[in-house]
Amino acid sequence: MIHTSHIELSESAVKNNIDFIHNQLDKNVTFSSVVKGNAYGHSIEYYCPLAYKYGIRHFSVFSAEEAFKVKKALPTNDYTLLIMGYIENEEINWAIENGIHFYVFERDRLDATVEMAKKTGTKANIHIELETGMNRTGFQLEIIDSILANVEKNIKYLNIEGICTHLAGAEDLSNYHRITAQTKLFEATQNRIKKISWMQPKWHIASSSATLRYPNTQLDIARIGILQYGFFPTKEVFAHYLEKNKKNKNSLQRIITWKTRVMDIKTVKKGAYVGYGTSFLTNRVTKIAMLPIGYSSGYSRSLSNKGTVLIKGKRLNVIGNINMSMMVVDITNIEGVEKGEEVVLIGNQKDTEITVSSFSDFNQQINYELLTRLPQEIPKIITK
Repeated sequence: MIHTSHIELSESAVKNNIDFIHNQLDKNVTFSSVVKGNAYGHSIEYYCPLAYKYGIRHFSVFSAEEAFKVKKALPTNDYTLLIMGYIENEEINWAIENGIHFYVFERDRLDATVEMAKKTGTKANIHIELETGMNRTGFQLEIIDSILANVEKNIKYLNIEGICTHLAGAEDLSNYHRITAQTKLFEATQNRIKKISWMQPKWHIASSSATLRYPNTQLDIARIGILQYGFFPTKEVFAHYLEKNKKNKNSLQRIITWKTRVMDIKTVKKGAYVGYGTSFLTNRVTKIAMLPIGYSSGYSRSLSNKGTVLIKGKRLNVIGNINMSMMVVDITNIEGVEKGEEVVLIGNQKDTEITVSSFSDFNQQINYELLTRLPQEIPKIITK
């Protein structure tokens, strides 16, 4: 059966963005490709093999479920896979047996990890997460000595692969003092732990934003998410990059293009409402095109009477309320549109582009949210 839309993923854009990121990293920093949220809506199944093709050998996910998908997507085992968040105790055995790294940030998970490692006879690869000010997951620093004592007691069951934290908002200059405080806390703890002879972990705290704005936080591993998909985390980070590097254009390339087709065309008389309710009243004879896309497809209802699409390289307005499975576009001022005509929802058509960030000009979604809300079942096609 034919889906109502499809997503194209540009292989050349993947390579471009990976090369760009490597150029931002210090020589010995490992680039960990963050592919949580179904690779930020780009599909783990499709994105991970492309990233692997262009040299990525470290992947980070949120959950054991996502880790399973990465393993299924990649044919070899010559890479590191890290679970940064959710893993049930009963899934720890699977992670240990498959050599998957995972965060430990509370006592119950640490105890369960030791127990599972004893049963399997295989060391668990863990990253100890510290709480430095994000106030989310992570061991409080005041108990870290007792945690490390527990770890040392069970060291024959554990490989301490990493020690990390998560910075709270490195993309926003207003968080500067908070980020500075976090890094100082982390550095102080790092200096203490480095004196422990049996600890040789990798250190990591940097995200996409921190990699660019606070390069001193890159340490051993940089966990890069949104940058690799062709997006700067915020306009502020983009401006910072341009100013710092004396650039006047975006060096990243969007990977994703989202397309659908016209499903029907009709003419509506002047003074008639279009669609549900009374949000749009025609003020002239209006020619409209119906598209088989709605909020169930990932196109936000808040874009009613605000969104735009591309047909024949022209930017056209969405009119009326966006429905669950359909929306309407005004095609009065464009000739030759037919049923089955290609429509670009995100991406380029001829010389015109609709960016993901342009959606945030009309609603409260950020790039991350819009991308990860795209339904996973939308078919994907790799393009050059």
